[in-house]
Amino acid sequence: MNITRIFSDEKGETHFENIEIPLVDQGDIGFLSETIEVNALQFRQVSASYDYDFHCAPQKQYIVLLDGGVEIETSLGEKRKFKTGEILLVEDITGKGHKTKNLKLKERKSLFIYV
Repeated sequence: MNITRIFSDEKGETHFENIEIPLVDQGDIGFLSETIEVNALQFRQVSASYDYDFHCAPQKQYIVLLDGGVEIETSLGEKRKFKTGEILLVEDITGKGHKTKNLKLKERKSLFIYV
């Protein structure tokens, strides 16, 4: 399963990294990853006009986009667009952070999973 990691380097610059979560065939129940311990889960909804300037993640977290998409910009100016169903691993809890804005002018829902 492919996800995108957002992290800060030793200079505080934010980067994207594509990572693969290995899945193992478990027969009739499908393919599963290794278990990942989590601390909490939180649902989120943002306004249609959501456009958040540079910020760091409050903690290491997975974000699952439940509906709507986002554009994320790193501190180095690289931009990527993510759509419904995509998963991000956000680890830039220090440094210069990233910008986030809705792709469409509509409310957006996501799921935060704190690790």
